[in-house]
Amino acid sequence: MSDAFNMSMRKFLKQVGVTSQQAIEAALRDKGEFGKSYAVKAVITIEELGLEHQVSGEIEGKD
Repeated sequence: MSDAFNMSMRKFLKQVGVTSQQAIEAALRDKGEFGKSYAVKAVITIEELGLEHQVSGEIEGKD
């Protein structure tokens, strides 16, 4: 893949990571439920390519 593709991919993934972390932290602060674990699922979709990629995991909400 080209350098331009790699750079745009990295920029997108960094944006996903940073904004997702901020949203999750804000939700935890708003709900005030830091003492438990949460199931999490992220979905990346590229409709033009027929792609739907899911990643599932768990986030520890404990301090």
